[in-house]
Amino acid sequence: DNVQIRTWNPPARDALPAFDPAKPFDAQRGFKPKTHIELIRDLGLVDFERGVKIAGSRSYVLTGDGMRLHNAVLQFAFDFITSRHGFRATSVPVVVREETMVGTGFFPAGREQAYHIEESKRGSSHDLFLTGTGEVGLMALHMDEILDESQLPLKYATVSTCFRREAGAAGKDTAGLYRIHQFDKVEQVVICRADEAESRRWHAAMIEIVEQLLQTLGLPYRLLQCCTGDLGAKNADMIDIESWMPGRGEVDKDGRPLGAYGETHSASRLYDYQCRRLNLRYRPSPGAGEKKAATVYCHSLNNTVLASPRILIPILENYQNADGSVTIPAALRPFMGGQERIG
Repeated sequence: DNVQIRTWNPPARDALPAFDPAKPFDAQRGFKPKTHIELIRDLGLVDFERGVKIAGSRSYVLTGDGMRLHNAVLQFAFDFITSRHGFRATSVPVVVREETMVGTGFFPAGREQAYHIEESKRGSSHDLFLTGTGEVGLMALHMDEILDESQLPLKYATVSTCFRREAGAAGKDTAGLYRIHQFDKVEQVVICRADEAESRRWHAAMIEIVEQLLQTLGLPYRLLQCCTGDLGAKNADMIDIESWMPGRGEVDKDGRPLGAYGETHSASRLYDYQCRRLNLRYRPSPGAGEKKAATVYCHSLNNTVLASPRILIPILENYQNADGSVTIPAALRPFMGGQERIG
């Protein structure tokens, strides 16, 4: 089983009291929480009916303050990772060749989750696929390259639209914004030397960045050490970060939710798995009087900085007020023209 490492609960912030997920929401806030589905319906933030009309199940249309809040969290997260933490801002393709999906470890096992564009049937030499994460494009930047050790580590961040078929998820989280086919994500990737200690340090550093981000947003969360059965072939280690969602989980006798944690981030350490498949190497710097060193496969790591609209679920549910309005977290207000409340 996955093991809880630690939790973080917010102190009083933005006119809201301190909050502890272990205690009932209404005992701390004085009212029963609405689910994010109820909040976005009442506040006119999302149009599911028209989204389904346009694109089918698990589709949506963000509208009004829903779109503005979505845009604000992405801008905030991208600025957080690039300006504050020095990751290189990068835009990469989201429509990619098959070899990049194989090289990054998403194929063959995850092939059924990707949208497939059969360009070969139109005379092209290769098919294309829509990526489910910016990690694919970032890692493929240096495919078939030999870097100098002095160039490492490479720290990249991107914001991209992501696509997932959610094959095998029939009946799971069918309502709302938790499990959808299209979303936007800020992703971070580190390519470093083939040194286990260095790889572990970067893993811890990337997790710390996301913890800082969630604390800045004032969202309760917990860290989970993923068990071997959840890792998949490419990961040597993976830490999931789950945010508290008051509208999720079991319900009480009145049918109101009791709250539950839901995954919002995932930080992976892969050693040289991806770099071997991508043929991404570096040449160690030779010592004094030494000959040219043999090339070595790099190590890689990745982490979700923030994915939206899923992150809107804990924001809306944790920042809701008794009158049905939602307080906008202070960190997001500069990206919403100073607006303090929705509704």
